[in-house]
Amino acid sequence: MAQVSILHFWSIPHTQLYTECARLAEAGLLDEKREESGRRRRVYRLTRAGARALEAWRADSEASLHELRDAGLLKLFCGADPAPLADGQLAWHQRRLSTYEAMAAEEGMTEGMRLALEAGIGHEREYVRFWSGLSQAADR
Repeated sequence: MAQVSILHFWSIPHTQLYTECARLAEAGLLDEKREESGRRRRVYRLTRAGARALEAWRADSEASLHELRDAGLLKLFCGADPAPLADGQLAWHQRRLSTYEAMAAEEGMTEGMRLALEAGIGHEREYVRFWSGLSQAADR
């Protein structure tokens, strides 16, 4: 579920997903049930305490952490040849923009999900603009 939602804008190592869920269950914020057979996956649900903690966190307007980790920009900063880098980055961001735009056409998103997706679309459009400009400048 994280792969098709939150991981588009919040990088989390997969191992952290499991350790955080276990930590939150131990703290009484999640309830854990284990499948009886098969892969014996763990299924987590918010407890009442977890729902209260989530509501308090959502109501907190302080969101000062902003983290940007972009390998293309890092390579550019470190002196990579802009022309081939721009072409590769442009193609990648165009694919991601197409994915986000297709997601925007889907039903069933909450308002918050849709707003976060709009921000992602805006970011990808800017990346497409930026890398297109570099690609065109390299062609001259």
